[in-house]
Amino acid sequence: MSEYLLQIENERLSFFTPAGEVKALNNVSLHLNDGEVLGIVGESGSGKSVTAYSLMGLTAHPGKLVGGTLDFNGHRINDMSEREMRKMRGNEVAIIFQDPMTSLNPVYSIGNQIEEVILLHTDKNRKEAHARARELLELVGINEPEKRLKQYPHELSGGMRQRVMIAIALSCEPKLLIADEPTTALDVTIQAQILELMMELKEKLGMAIIMITHDLGIVASICERIAVMYGGRIIEYGTADEIFYEPKHEYTKGLLRSIPRLDAEEKERLVPIEGTPIDLLNPPAGCPFAPRCDSCMKICLHQMPPAMEFSETHYAHCWLNQKQAMEGAATNA
Repeated sequence: MSEYLLQIENERLSFFTPAGEVKALNNVSLHLNDGEVLGIVGESGSGKSVTAYSLMGLTAHPGKLVGGTLDFNGHRINDMSEREMRKMRGNEVAIIFQDPMTSLNPVYSIGNQIEEVILLHTDKNRKEAHARARELLELVGINEPEKRLKQYPHELSGGMRQRVMIAIALSCEPKLLIADEPTTALDVTIQAQILELMMELKEKLGMAIIMITHDLGIVASICERIAVMYGGRIIEYGTADEIFYEPKHEYTKGLLRSIPRLDAEEKERLVPIEGTPIDLLNPPAGCPFAPRCDSCMKICLHQMPPAMEFSETHYAHCWLNQKQAMEGAATNA
């Protein structure tokens, strides 16, 4: 079994629709150590959330895992029954969903929803579950916890609802927390508080975090490693420093050019990435980013580039790197 907390090898996942097979994930591989923070970035539809949901057996019908292996904390997820998955969810791996308003049940109180998770996954009685729910609200920085436990989701602000979602996710102290765009609907000051809270809890509880986002500012501040996804593939993978200071894929460079920089010497115009994401019903034969790439070569359209390693922790799938390496070798010869 894997030496890592999480190891995904060549995962392929498709949605079998009436229109045909949508290849949502194509040979996705990544690993995660205990206590590590991994960021998964990319545009909407690149496969970020699908990767996370597949770890928890939450892939919606008609999605199906068609290849590869997923190992987590001594479990082979591919081989687990629904009953075993239910036991693992919450206890060992938990998720904070994108929108807390639609993830919380509007007709149950906050206390009821937190206590339900504790009663389901632990051997605590209702009185102990209530005490634990109160403790969790204090842990995530919610004031007047006893009062909040009696309130309903619509009575809380967006930031408070997000904190409740984090409290529910942490109720059984999981080894891995998946945060699926946890700050999307929040204003900037609340975003900063939520991220600071997550990092404090990570240190306190020693859990690993997968942060799914399209906000590069978030991954720069808290992630140790970053996987850049496009068209259902990880096209570049490396440490935060390698991705931000030595990007090797044209898509990664495009993402970095499209965000403002504080260290810019003069006013720089933000450069958007032209075009639209690929159709996963009919993905291109070559590099998925080729149709939108300004540096596209003929081979990019017809053949998927192999991974080229730049260090033990950094690789990218881009023909331009192969071309530069060959030209460098020819010059040195």
